[in-house]
Amino acid sequence: MIRFPLEPPVDIDRDRAAHEAAKELSKSAYRDSGSLIEKALGKLVGWIQDLIDSLNGSSPNGHAGLAMLIGLLVLVVVVVLWRAGVLRTSRKVKSQAVFDTARPRSAAEYRALAEREAASGDFASAIRSRFRACVAELTERTILDERPGRTAYEVVADAGKAAPVLRDILQPAALIFTEVVYGNRPGSRERYEAVVTADNAARTARVAV
Repeated sequence: MIRFPLEPPVDIDRDRAAHEAAKELSKSAYRDSGSLIEKALGKLVGWIQDLIDSLNGSSPNGHAGLAMLIGLLVLVVVVVLWRAGVLRTSRKVKSQAVFDTARPRSAAEYRALAEREAASGDFASAIRSRFRACVAELTERTILDERPGRTAYEVVADAGKAAPVLRDILQPAALIFTEVVYGNRPGSRERYEAVVTADNAARTARVAV
């Protein structure tokens, strides 16, 4: 029977553990999730510090407290990332296709639909339709070939190769589309205008010679 050597025990004191917990929870991925989550995490850090105090008091070497702290941090990370939409955007690439039908509408049709949705205040739907208008425009102009299942990020890569000027303009629009459509992030007029900018660029960009 093969025996694997045990790893040496991790020795961490109360102050160091509390510091590491606070450092982890202060990362931008958590701060960007909103003020309510910030407040909740702030209270959680204090609670973790109290927990470490009590666990260290009941555990001679502090290893039990460290194990519970790690488990708690993992749980917090999963919950926060899920609430922030990060995990919800980590779906299979196939599910993040720009078009949800094999027979998409024309660029003009998607554009008109987006304008109606934006006028009604439905910016999430408007972002989806306007980015589809952008991709349909690139396809109609043969900057992109017709390839079913292409994702927003693949649009940036493929269009950027044919027309490099589009890469930096399409990138933020692709991110917005993916976050709103597949990450359940809210739409807004500012985000919609960023996608409009990408669509307008798609109508005028020239293929590199």
